[in-house]
Amino acid sequence: MDFDFTRLPEGDRYRLLTNFVGPRPIALVSTIDAQGKVNAAPMSFFNVFSHEPPILIIGVQPRPDGSPKDTVANLRRSGEFVVHMVDMAIAEAMLVTGRDLPPGESELALAGLTAASAVQVAAPRIAEAPCAMECRVEQIIDYPRRAIILGRVVQMFVRDDCLDARGRYVNPQAYQPIARLHADNYVTSDRQIVLRDPEDEGFDQS
Repeated sequence: MDFDFTRLPEGDRYRLLTNFVGPRPIALVSTIDAQGKVNAAPMSFFNVFSHEPPILIIGVQPRPDGSPKDTVANLRRSGEFVVHMVDMAIAEAMLVTGRDLPPGESELALAGLTAASAVQVAAPRIAEAPCAMECRVEQIIDYPRRAIILGRVVQMFVRDDCLDARGRYVNPQAYQPIARLHADNYVTSDRQIVLRDPEDEGFDQS
């Protein structure tokens, strides 16, 4: 089947893209508003795109009425945010933070998550997350139905047990992030395999 994306309705484009481009990692993003209130929200249009400079990219669509979501409004104002990776231990809490709460209500409190001080940005990190990346806004690309945020990572927290003894690679027994497939379907990385080019046998990755 062929689909002409220049003519396809938005909903159909979303369905096809999110069904076939996956699994997509989840960014649980924390920001603060002008009154110092913490906001947290999950984003599945997310990935890392560069290590030099260290750049993460997040795509956020507006609310149905066209108004910006709190995450975008907050990071536009402050220029700072924290991206957290999500594992099974906080998966349910992540879903709770995705609810559209009235102004003044805390997603972190509702989800039972704990705010901890970040090192280089004002937005807090989430203490229960296995990994947190403090970011400053590098660039925002605006489209009518999407804001693309490029964030430069300035500080990274990793829970000790998530790294191997040398502190170089993740410990797959402890760090098993989840990712989104389509609709309410997710996967977890609790079954990992090693694939190498046969010509690279004996290659030292240390």
